[in-house]
Amino acid sequence: MVPPPSNPQQIQQFLSSALSQRGPSSVPYEESNKWLIRQHLLNLISSYPSLEPKTASFMHNDGRSVNLLQADGTIPMPFHGVTYNIPVIIWLLESYPRHPPCVYVNPTADMIIKRPHAHVTPSGLVSLPYLQNWVFPSSNLVDLVSDLSAAFARDPPLYSRRRPQPPPPSPPTGYDSSLSRPPSAEQSLARPFPPSPYGGGGRVQVQHVHHQQQSDDAAEVFKRNAINKMVEMVHSDLVSMRRAREAEAEELLSLQAGLKRREEELNIGLREMVEEKETLEQQLQVISMNTDILDSWVRENQGKTKNLVDLDVDNAFECGDTLSKQMLDCTALDLAIEDAIYSLDKSFQDGVVPFDQYLRNVRLLSREQFFHRATGSKVRAAQMEVQVAAIAGRLHS
Repeated sequence: MVPPPSNPQQIQQFLSSALSQRGPSSVPYEESNKWLIRQHLLNLISSYPSLEPKTASFMHNDGRSVNLLQADGTIPMPFHGVTYNIPVIIWLLESYPRHPPCVYVNPTADMIIKRPHAHVTPSGLVSLPYLQNWVFPSSNLVDLVSDLSAAFARDPPLYSRRRPQPPPPSPPTGYDSSLSRPPSAEQSLARPFPPSPYGGGGRVQVQHVHHQQQSDDAAEVFKRNAINKMVEMVHSDLVSMRRAREAEAEELLSLQAGLKRREEELNIGLREMVEEKETLEQQLQVISMNTDILDSWVRENQGKTKNLVDLDVDNAFECGDTLSKQMLDCTALDLAIEDAIYSLDKSFQDGVVPFDQYLRNVRLLSREQFFHRATGSKVRAAQMEVQVAAIAGRLHS
């Protein structure tokens, strides 16, 4: 066991050293929780100086031994107007602070644990509603010790052992022993708790507030029980409200995650729409350029048909350049082969053309059609480049 520090600065240094230590003797807490554990212990020591942090070996029920932090000392217990100090040990298990600590009442040699007790087992293990309803990260050690003090004040867990009384002196001759005064109730009830190792001079620190009467009347007892019952009801309501608020917080967090996910989807859709808009604008520019070309051709050739009497369809269109003539030839041949293949299909279905001749002719025509279409694609790309260059030249001029 590491000896406890003696002042607040040494306590901070001790906790920093214990939580940052590495190796076989290090404490097995999660790195993300060590700062919170340090704050819990510092707040506890600040509120209850009679408790001191230590490191010690804790033995689990399965035989495992681990090095853990503990708060060892006494907690105040007001009882019948007198404040007693109850020795306890608060073990911070490996899963702390996500799970509650393990609390033991640590009686000295001249103390015994009350049997039965509502919150303390014969072995000293403490079980309270606050421990059972532990909620991370709102639960803490200061509230736990405060709840322990209130619970022990309602039902003290320790009693001092009876010490042998010396035999009373024999009454003098002629004195009626039946008239001897019995011990007062105050003397029979005034059994102080044993000395605490954390108090000054090895004595229990007792603060006398006022002298309590030997017994409370029925009204005071009823009042005290009613107050305790109300405190328990309020605590239960607070726990229920806290759970409801935490459930609402979880629901809001899940809703926030869903909204973030939808925001990302909307951003992706917006980017796709912007890209599609740019593509459409490019296509619109191409269409506008083609429209300008067609308008120019219509204006140039609008008056040529007025003087024509007999119009030859084959000579109706004149190609303006070599690429246009080549494109016209490729398109005409492609469409002619398409018509030929259609006629072959019709003839084969009617039984005019045998099957082998049909396959041979279709294969030859398809091969020739493929070359005409490939040539047409290349000519179309070349025409597009020429048109873009011409429009760019007009814009610059």
